[in-house]
Amino acid sequence: RRRGRPERILLIRPDHLGDVLLTTPAIRALRHALPTVELHALVGSWSAGVLAHFNEIDTVLTLPFPGFTRAPNETLTSAYTLAFDTARMLRRIGYSHAVILRPDHWWGALVAFLAGIPQRIGSTHPDVAPFLTDALPLPHEHVVLQSAHLLTPIHALSPLDLELKFSITDDDAAWARGFLGEQDRAPIAIHVGAGTAVKQWQLEKWAQVADALADQLETRVLLTGGEHEAPIAYQIAAQMQHTPIHAAGETTIGTLAALFARCQIVLGADSGPMHLAAAVGTPTVTLFGPADPLEFGTWGAAEQHPMLFSEIGCRPCRVLDWSGDDPAHHPCVREITVARVLEAARRALTA
Repeated sequence: RRRGRPERILLIRPDHLGDVLLTTPAIRALRHALPTVELHALVGSWSAGVLAHFNEIDTVLTLPFPGFTRAPNETLTSAYTLAFDTARMLRRIGYSHAVILRPDHWWGALVAFLAGIPQRIGSTHPDVAPFLTDALPLPHEHVVLQSAHLLTPIHALSPLDLELKFSITDDDAAWARGFLGEQDRAPIAIHVGAGTAVKQWQLEKWAQVADALADQLETRVLLTGGEHEAPIAYQIAAQMQHTPIHAAGETTIGTLAALFARCQIVLGADSGPMHLAAAVGTPTVTLFGPADPLEFGTWGAAEQHPMLFSEIGCRPCRVLDWSGDDPAHHPCVREITVARVLEAARRALTA
């Protein structure tokens, strides 16, 4: 063990695609600053495919984090049993530092405490701080910057070094070429998923945007989404005049990134795949509802990644689940007009 230098660092992030992807600029910058340090990430199996594309991380450990599995059978007892079992595993591996990258993740902080990791870093959230050795106040800023801030006790990172990039493998690139076939012009993509109903834009509006852009750019429209979002894609297609290319339910994280890299632009509601599109260098237009774009906006040049939101007074409420309430009662996304989306798309393409 080298005095004064961390030997093995554990980065804990239980979230799904978008949040995990937005931690990678800080992780990459930390690796470049400390090339000999061993970096491990503890994430859900649902996002392990994101970090598999980052050589800066030595080991990716997966765990069914309580509250993030989207499974109905979790109990308070099972959460604590898993915490003790996980702590024993981490203690055997041995870490000098643990960083809780989600500000309110008390469970991850508890596990790091039970594992006896000497330096435990996280936010000053009242449920998290009691388990930490270093509790840092987080300014109201983008989560990319917040992640870098949480790594400050290990090494101070410059915002200029925080670049969002996602590497595409040769196999994924070949799959995308085969899926799209020969195209005279690069297609435009609309990601139909939104995570929760309150983020979802009206399907008829997406159909109007798709037809308008297909006419203006003289190209085809690619509809993407998860397997559970395939019905939404078919509903949008049914309202279109042009026949789109259906990719919903057909992709992995890697092949979705490869498809986005071959598109002129990607449009969609606030979701993880929109960050993936930006990470492969494709212009985006993102529609925001209850989430705060200051924290979760697209990381990149603003002129290439315009973000749209309504001026409703309660935005951003940050409430993503209204327990089955009618989305019409929450108009923050639904108030965005087709004209604004088309204008933003033209701006992004011009930039």
